[in-house]
Amino acid sequence: MSNQNTNEHRENENIVENRELNIWEALIPVFVLVGMLAYNVFVFGDDALSGSNQFILLLGGAVAAIVGFLNKVSYTQMLDEVAENVKSTTGALLILLMVGALAGTWLISGIIPAMIYYGLQILNPTIFLAACVIICAIISIATGSSWTTSATVGIALVGIGEALGISLGMTAGAVLSGAYFGDKLSPLSDTTNLAPAMAGGELFSHIKYMTITTIPTIIVTLVFFIIVGLNLETSGSADTDNILASIESSFHISGWLFIVPVVVILLIVKKTPPLAALLIGTLLGAIFALIFQPGIVAGITNANELTFESGYKGIMKAITVETTVPSDNKALSDLFSAKGMAGMLGTIWLIVCAMVFGGIMDGIGALSRISAALLSMAKSTFGLFASTVASCLALNVTASDQYLAIVVPGKMFSKAYKDRGLAPENLSRTLEDSGTVTSVLIPWNTCGAYHSGVLGVGVGEYFMYAVFNWLSPIMTLIFAAFNIKIRQLVKKEA
Repeated sequence: MSNQNTNEHRENENIVENRELNIWEALIPVFVLVGMLAYNVFVFGDDALSGSNQFILLLGGAVAAIVGFLNKVSYTQMLDEVAENVKSTTGALLILLMVGALAGTWLISGIIPAMIYYGLQILNPTIFLAACVIICAIISIATGSSWTTSATVGIALVGIGEALGISLGMTAGAVLSGAYFGDKLSPLSDTTNLAPAMAGGELFSHIKYMTITTIPTIIVTLVFFIIVGLNLETSGSADTDNILASIESSFHISGWLFIVPVVVILLIVKKTPPLAALLIGTLLGAIFALIFQPGIVAGITNANELTFESGYKGIMKAITVETTVPSDNKALSDLFSAKGMAGMLGTIWLIVCAMVFGGIMDGIGALSRISAALLSMAKSTFGLFASTVASCLALNVTASDQYLAIVVPGKMFSKAYKDRGLAPENLSRTLEDSGTVTSVLIPWNTCGAYHSGVLGVGVGEYFMYAVFNWLSPIMTLIFAAFNIKIRQLVKKEA
């Protein structure tokens, strides 16, 4: 993800401590939340994210508040932390709304169908998943944002995969593996800047040191997807000609449509704020829709021809609510549908509720208490690395925010690494290997909610295929266990 304002906010954040709170009290809300979420998912299945999980997060926050009241934490302090948490997600929430708007105009303009059209001709099922990893890695390195990568090429690749008959979970897992590889190594990424800042290291030294664990992880990921591709049996590959004909019959396909996504990517490479870049992409998509697909725009409002009024109404509907472009091919019905800004409201609802729980947990001092307990268990160098990984994972689950999963352990563990004579790059690398990349594996985490909402694929569907994301913390522990490339502090001569 890339949001410099959030980065600065989190870097300067104070961690609330509460000496009256013991570790078991700090863990009560976590155990209750996990138990309630597990039962809720068992009952509702895939519909759990439609609202019931959101309320469960609020109930978890209520349990945390009760623990806080019993430990002399004021209601005002808890509410202040909730407000800070919600405030920190402002940029993310606005980006989500703009992604919904962009998906709408990119559908009716033919941009996404054009990506699918040309992609089907270039990417066959055998190399498709590995190509997804590579394409998304390149885009994410260039933009510094896994979020932007998902919202642009990610959406198109999921569409191509679905047309080829490839599992949505497989495609989403490949997209996210590549997107987080690039996000993790790009100097434009805010988490890549935040991790060394918390550990007391230097940016490019951090990036160089990260490649030691990141390169082997992405190689394993690519090998996995190559093997899967070689053994993939798809139902859509044989029907490619029919799908291409259906796309051509519904849209005017032209290479000129690629001007819009290229402009958006260039804007972000030039460090234009993602929100501004997505807004420009949305407006350009609307203009291209009027130029290339006038019949579709008019048809959205059931008008016979494009007029100023029907054009305005058609564009606004595509931006704000669900829009479907009719097709004679049933396989394309889902691909030719976008939910607009309204389709993102469920994800926004989830993020806000998650921030309430995380804010109260921070306000009562539970987050710092859990991290301190993990730190106290580190009796060796490997134990220190393992405690850092566990702390990052725990905070991704409890605080529902990847920034807190970097900031809190970064501040809590920096002195411990220094006392053991370990260079700050060890800590910053571990923060990224376990805090940044695993955030997308938690359904109620801001990253998990965002990518799931944007790609239209549940976390449970892509979890096992997001190989890079769950393998990264394992890889960093393997290197620590065998003492491979563990950099020591260089003592300065007096």
